[in-house]
Amino acid sequence: MSPKSKKSPKDFVLGYHAVQAALDSSQEIYQAYLQEGQHSKRHQAVEKGLKDRQIPISYRSKRDLDQLTQGANHQGFVLEVAAYQYYSVDDLFQVAKDRGEDPFFILLDGIMDPHNLGSILRTADACGAHGIIIPKHRAAGVTPTVAKISTGAIEYVPVARVTNMTQTIEELKERGLWVFGTDMEGQDYWDMDASLPIAVVIGNEEKGISPRVKKALDGVLTIPMRGHVQSLNASVAAALVMYEVYGKRRLTP
Repeated sequence: MSPKSKKSPKDFVLGYHAVQAALDSSQEIYQAYLQEGQHSKRHQAVEKGLKDRQIPISYRSKRDLDQLTQGANHQGFVLEVAAYQYYSVDDLFQVAKDRGEDPFFILLDGIMDPHNLGSILRTADACGAHGIIIPKHRAAGVTPTVAKISTGAIEYVPVARVTNMTQTIEELKERGLWVFGTDMEGQDYWDMDASLPIAVVIGNEEKGISPRVKKALDGVLTIPMRGHVQSLNASVAAALVMYEVYGKRRLTP
């Protein structure tokens, strides 16, 4: 299965890169709103893509677009689209199977900042992760802000949303995955065996991985630091671990 957004009610896609990714995908687009009086190459490219797909275009003032998007940084590009519908965990396994690769999933245990979720999506696409799993409650979901920060990666990295993260981890382990989390004390992440079917858990920005989730892990990975501040932003920590997996898998025949 090739990642493809499954949609239903309306939402917005904002910003040049996110809009271009939506146009390049099979995403259902109802209406486009472009800032009037703009003639840059970016605007010309977006206009051509919209006309090729026969999508209605409404030209609006910057003030109108600011109101429409509640002050978000739209860069003069707004699409009204079908709202994001989450994938299942089975869908993520199918992505790995279609690529002929061992599964590599990222689990986010209570990530609250949509900017972190968007950044993690962007890195997950760059590193070839097969999907992201988030909890249904007390966590950031896929929003227009997340889509914009991901710069289009949301169209290529499926996101599954589950009710019980601990139960999901147990199911992943039953299906052959090794599940590791990131914490202050554990095995250096450089030493992990990335050739395995693997899932990595990134914890909440302030509290880290919840105690119940931590008990379900196969192991804990630590990112060594020599500075005075012994913590990293969640999206940065996720990026380091994802690139470590990507780098080691590239060297594996």
